[in-house]
Amino acid sequence: MTASRERAAWAPHPRRGAAPFVFGLLLSSIGIGIPGLLEAQSRVDLEAAASWLGPDVATGYETRLTGRLADAMPGWSSDHWGNVVRTVGSGSPRRVVACALDRPALSASQITDDGYLRVHRIGRGSTHPLWDQAFEAQQVRVLTPSGPVTGVVARSNGHFAAQHRDETDVVGADDLWVDVGASSPTEVRALGIGLLDPIVRHLPVWTLEGAVAGPEAGRRAGCAVVATLAAIADGGAASAGETHFVMSAQEGFGWVGLSSYIARGGAFDELTVLAPGRDQRAAVMSMTGLEGAGPSGATALRGLLPVLEASGGGPIHWYAPQVRSPGAHMELVSSDEIGRMLSWAAEASGVDVDGDVRWVRAPPRAELRRGHFDPSVANMGGVLTDLVERYGVPGHEWSVRRYVLESLPDWARERAVVDDIGNIWVAAGPDRDTTVFMAHMDEVGYEVESISPDGIVSLDRLGGAVSSAWEGQTALLHFDPVGAPSTRSGSGTDTDPSWKRGSLTAAAPRAPLRGVFLTRDQADQKSPPPERAWFGLDRAGLEAVGVRPGMAVTSHKVGLRMGNSRFVARALDDRAGTAALLMAIRRLDPNALQSKVIFAWSVHEEGGLLGAGAMALRFGKSTRRIYSVDTFVSSDTPLESPHFAYAPLGAGPVLRATENSGVSPDRERARVLAAAEDAGIPLQMGLTQGGTDGTRFTFWGAPNQGLSWPGRYSHSPGEVLDLRDLVRLSDLILAVAIRGEG
Repeated sequence: MTASRERAAWAPHPRRGAAPFVFGLLLSSIGIGIPGLLEAQSRVDLEAAASWLGPDVATGYETRLTGRLADAMPGWSSDHWGNVVRTVGSGSPRRVVACALDRPALSASQITDDGYLRVHRIGRGSTHPLWDQAFEAQQVRVLTPSGPVTGVVARSNGHFAAQHRDETDVVGADDLWVDVGASSPTEVRALGIGLLDPIVRHLPVWTLEGAVAGPEAGRRAGCAVVATLAAIADGGAASAGETHFVMSAQEGFGWVGLSSYIARGGAFDELTVLAPGRDQRAAVMSMTGLEGAGPSGATALRGLLPVLEASGGGPIHWYAPQVRSPGAHMELVSSDEIGRMLSWAAEASGVDVDGDVRWVRAPPRAELRRGHFDPSVANMGGVLTDLVERYGVPGHEWSVRRYVLESLPDWARERAVVDDIGNIWVAAGPDRDTTVFMAHMDEVGYEVESISPDGIVSLDRLGGAVSSAWEGQTALLHFDPVGAPSTRSGSGTDTDPSWKRGSLTAAAPRAPLRGVFLTRDQADQKSPPPERAWFGLDRAGLEAVGVRPGMAVTSHKVGLRMGNSRFVARALDDRAGTAALLMAIRRLDPNALQSKVIFAWSVHEEGGLLGAGAMALRFGKSTRRIYSVDTFVSSDTPLESPHFAYAPLGAGPVLRATENSGVSPDRERARVLAAAEDAGIPLQMGLTQGGTDGTRFTFWGAPNQGLSWPGRYSHSPGEVLDLRDLVRLSDLILAVAIRGEG
């Protein structure tokens, strides 16, 4: 690996300016020589280590999972506390090598009359000041006795920022509401959810260059070390004696699981503990009594004191790894630090790790339980999942455009036009009284603004991304394919058929770089300063792989079904509109049209309406009316006042009659209401905040009317809709498209 491709030493701490945050080498107290240390570091399997962040083991609820966990790991067993244990060897000395398996979680403290969960921390929880706030707008897993259920933590609508401008305090657990796709306590119970069920984040196993990131990454990396050492020891690499490898339950209550195991396991001669991560490493060996654990270890093990003394009170070896942002949802532990843990724990427990190390992977995490969806709803959900799991911030919509083109029916694909900034449109019907339906393909997110020498990426916000819901989360830095249309270089006034061909045939670019949005480790207000991200490389390394200002940065996302008809994902604004328009055109017979209809998918709506502006230049004079197919930002959430924008989810699509940028004429409302009534489609009507693509057409004389679905938690990573509304919206688009002027 050349110098320009080397990892940066570590991300700088936000309180320390530009100085690199480098792990110190406490070699004198750790007792590891340089060659052995470097060898251990080079052997770390990051994917295997990261897999241990997956198991949903919440403090106090270990037994809901640890039995299955142990059954999936040959040689391991679980006890009544939820410890997961493997014993290797026999005789004397008797040792315990332990890690903390449980991690902090929330607990359902109330089920409200409208089907939300209120929550409280289990025990002390995390010490990170933004741990509670980092749940807002994020997908979660409610850990029921019969398996995990999808939820999302509510967040005020991004479009209603004016109503929430005075809310500057950091959010605590008592401020959180969990949406599980239910409308009543009965529906909550039907999902298998009960009071006190724990709630954890729904996150992917996350690695980046030279590091593992996720909730309690340091402690779970310790369990990866314990599992790996147990396998090595069982293969004959252990010294004489009996070693008990323990993944301990209830560390959150003072190592209760470990204490119980030692108390009932007979006399032990040595205790080796791999503790949760902290901002400064604590590593001490070969000292007697609790003092051997150092100040933090002595405090953490204080409840164990009588048990340890009764067991013989032998040496305690304590290692707390150094991590970035301890306790944060994206706590980071480096591969170097995991290597140190392995070498240190091997020496402490008498296990020879010479040669290749085969790291043990954790068993797969349990799949989320799904509700029973109606087939038409499930079909819409499938299309929507495909769309939301594609990335496309303004100016970088290529993958969404490709999906739209590939999903059009044959007749529409033949007629599809892609202009030089990436808009798509399909025209059909006799050339009179033109009606335009337009959805947009982009989503809120970020772009690279600049890169500091140590690799910290400063970001520009694109659209109204809710910054506090991105802070301290996963990050992805995207590469566009060569030759993709750009809103920066195109005008939208000239068409080029090669763009359509290129969108369908061009190879996908390289996979995005993984990273994290940095988080504050001290916070006295809710909103963060301008966002920054870290991708594990210094500036030279990033530039060597092609990273430049202007490239798109987003966060990992996945579309999830919730309850019996709800759906949660980032970028429902406006992938839901894109899906509704696609499903309508798939069912359309172009010969049934009585006037010209243009189905359009625009670029760069968020923060500029640039694609719509180009379309208006082309079609504005000849357009009779335009329908913007976009979100109706609803106050149907516990965090908003229902005095305006109230459109309940599940009650049907919404005629978005009034918004910040305009009001639709009475005659246009009447036309849509009549079409809905004739088709038997329930239709809501209301006023909301925000603007839509159709605004650009109004200046050319074409009134803009919003055809929408009600959505919650707008411009956040956890937007929510009801798929029944989206199916009916697609029906409404079709009904309005084929309706004549009479």
